Amino acid sequence: MVRNLLVLNLVAFIAFTYFGGGEMFALYDFRSPYFRPYQFLTHMFMHGGWGHLFSNMFSLFIFGPMLEYRWGGQRLLLFYLITGLGASILFTAVRTYEFRQLTLDTEQYISAPSPINFRNYLDEHLEGRYNLEAVQQFNNNPTDPNMIAGSVQSVKNIYQTLINVPMLGASGAVFGILMAFGLLFPNTELMLLFFPFPIKAKYFVLLYGAYEFYAGIQRNPGDNVAHYAHLGGMLFAFILIKIWEKDRENFY
Repeated sequence: MVRNLLVLNLVAFIAFTYFGGGEMFALYDFRSPYFRPYQFLTHMFMHGGWGHLFSNMFSLFIFGPMLEYRWGGQRLLLFYLITGLGASILFTAVRTYEFRQLTLDTEQYISAPSPINFRNYLDEHLEGRYNLEAVQQFNNNPTDPNMIAGSVQSVKNIYQTLINVPMLGASGAVFGILMAFGLLFPNTELMLLFFPFPIKAKYFVLLYGAYEFYAGIQRNPGDNVAHYAHLGGMLFAFILIKIWEKDRENFY
């Protein structure tokens, strides 16, 4: 099953990258005109580039086989799909909360456009990544109808751009795999390329989870990683392991 998932992800990536059409299988916000319910499933087989694909598939290749040996192929596939779905559910819930504020801010600006409100909107939702000169021109001409109309249109464009940014990738399911490995084989020592000393799986998973939580809250400018999707995969994996392995006594 691990081999089948690797092949399926690779084939899907090549097909949609070089022949097109993959954008409709990524997961969009439900307010986006591109949203389709099936995207909750299909997004986990889409990837944004070779590096994104390789990192996810390498992790699946390393940690997946021992879980398949433990559960069998069918249960591993079920686990993979459930954790991937759980990742999209948590990510969607967080994004819905964040976009509620975006919607309110957009409506408030359209009803009361001004240079200071425009600057505040850009600072909040573009995190400093905007043309300061254009803002200064509006500040110098606060009653110019063209400036006001232009700022309103800019705010509408920003809103549409943000809600049309999709989530894609198998990371949620892969983080579920990682969580399962850490729970079932907690004392297995891992030798990582970026960490020069052996580290037990349970500590690696704990540290990685803590980092994802911190990064999700911190939200550094330019960070386009769906950290809450990773945490969603780990959360649903934890729940499944507690249900499936409740009678297990030996952990390695």
